[in-house]
Amino acid sequence: MRRSKKKPVEPKPYSPFREFLKDFKKNRLAVLGAIVVFSLFVMAFTAWFLGELGIYIPYDPNETDVTAKLRPPSLGHPLGTDQLGRDVLSRMLHGARISLLVGFVAVGISVTVGILVGSIAGYFGGWIDNLLMRVVDAVISFPSFFLILTVVALLKPSFWNVMVVIGLTGWTGTARFVRAEFLSLKEREFVQAAHALGVKSPRVIFLHLLPNAFMPVLVSATLGVAGAILTEAGLSFLGFGVQPPQPTWGNILTEGRLYIFDAWWLTLFPGLAILVTVLSFNLVGEGLRDALDPRARYG
Repeated sequence: MRRSKKKPVEPKPYSPFREFLKDFKKNRLAVLGAIVVFSLFVMAFTAWFLGELGIYIPYDPNETDVTAKLRPPSLGHPLGTDQLGRDVLSRMLHGARISLLVGFVAVGISVTVGILVGSIAGYFGGWIDNLLMRVVDAVISFPSFFLILTVVALLKPSFWNVMVVIGLTGWTGTARFVRAEFLSLKEREFVQAAHALGVKSPRVIFLHLLPNAFMPVLVSATLGVAGAILTEAGLSFLGFGVQPPQPTWGNILTEGRLYIFDAWWLTLFPGLAILVTVLSFNLVGEGLRDALDPRARYG
């Protein structure tokens, strides 16, 4: 009886995305951070979506009950209540949406400005590069948090002002990353070939150079989200961020500091939320850096 010959298994074609996932999953801390970040997104979106429908889990974050004020964590209120009897868990779930939204919108603004400044400086060089880099040096020379604090203090504290101010003061790192990549990439053969074919500068910048320089920008943006969330929490803690009754982790901390010895849960749980979120974004950023940059993996 003739045995049937097994067909040789064809190797899978090379996929950069598959290789990226393979390298990223090797970093268990980065995977853990990604799971935490994804869980935060799910909880924040769910709380917001149900709130728009008039459904609150477990309670309305702004509903007060003075008969239940400053109650410690229990089955009815897993994270306790605040000085007005509002459920801390509900306020933190709705505050997560604000904190995440501030982080991502602010980073979106800073990345956009940083890419524009860095690409123009790195591509054209000369006096344009010198002028733009001196602007970058001038912005960096100011302590960023105090610069943000000053601008926000002059403006009316609001949700949108906080996002815009954080975004417009955090673009310098991205600009330097992009400029450094452009200075290296613009001397490569494919760029010279594009110039020889008569391709105009904007097309060279956005279609040829920027995609090859986007890796450090992605890592910087991930780390920047953590920094923006921390900055927003600091501003809200000082009273210059998103204003009550709209809950954020920062203003929950602010209200809780007056009762720190009588109601420890008002500062412990928001503080842990900020710590875990910032740490998770930093772990994801480090994992992205290791997975996307071979120099980081092999020294």
